[in-house]
Amino acid sequence: MYARHRDRSGFTLIELLVVLAIVIVVAALLLPAVQRVRSAAARVRCQNNLKQLGAALHGYHDSAGAFPPGVQNPHERPPELGEVSAVAGYRPYWSWMALTLPHLEQDALYRRADAWARTDPTDGTHRYWPWGGFWLDPKTPANPALGATVKVLTCPADGRGTAVLRGPAAGLNGSVAFTGYLGVSGVATGPPKPAAPANQGLLFRESKVKLSEVADGAANTVVVGERPPAGDPYFGWWFAGAGQNGWGDGDVVLGAADVPFSLAAGCSAADAGFRPGALIRFCDQAHFWSLHANGSNFLMGDGSVRFLPYAAAPALPALATRGGADAAPNF
Repeated sequence: MYARHRDRSGFTLIELLVVLAIVIVVAALLLPAVQRVRSAAARVRCQNNLKQLGAALHGYHDSAGAFPPGVQNPHERPPELGEVSAVAGYRPYWSWMALTLPHLEQDALYRRADAWARTDPTDGTHRYWPWGGFWLDPKTPANPALGATVKVLTCPADGRGTAVLRGPAAGLNGSVAFTGYLGVSGVATGPPKPAAPANQGLLFRESKVKLSEVADGAANTVVVGERPPAGDPYFGWWFAGAGQNGWGDGDVVLGAADVPFSLAAGCSAADAGFRPGALIRFCDQAHFWSLHANGSNFLMGDGSVRFLPYAAAPALPALATRGGADAAPNF
């Protein structure tokens, strides 16, 4: 009599555990490689964003004869009936990003923002004021562009790029959208002081810098750098930014070693230097940094983009000024 043998139709527990262990090991080996590929792709897309910003700045320069102001004259407003002394205009605190919208293929948004700002100021809406009449009761609306997200203004490495701060949370009757790219004002931003030279870069409040005025050469001068908004909603409002001191500092422009901004924000002088940062650390708003590994992308005045490692921190203040015969370091 012969014994019957049944064909085995499955795996034993030991075999399943071995296969599972192999899968885990392979996944562990592949995950860092996938993360590196994603990180490299985000860095390249970020560089492409900066190149588009460079083309927009040069397009503005070609049409206006100078780069745009880092921050438009804060005293601008439409003259009311009978006034002749007001600083005529409709765009107080508009940023260099807002002013270059037509060169970023954002004509519709620019026209909408401009039309909103030109509304008759005598009707009490204060539509020329970019944040609306937030001091009124009830508050009057902010410019609709304030809460509009513009993809090219955010780094792909920052997953919060399309986030906006909604209405009451911003203390406004409207929303706020952010940017991860700030104009380089020089070493610091604000009223020029002999002990702390300010506004020696290409983008600062009421600036109108011409390429012919960049003594270092545009290729040796940084014009825009990365600085992700921190976890709080105070800085990085792209459309219009008063910043820490009314000069747009920390909102739309920043100095390469902006000690005045850092101290005014309650941080230390050491927080102002180019170095790594973290989204959850408030004082990392006081300096340029990025979510890329080991350094940050910078747009140069000639429209090229360079990735500077944090080891270049000592050279950045010199690269942030338009005079002084400074050459870009060879990193």
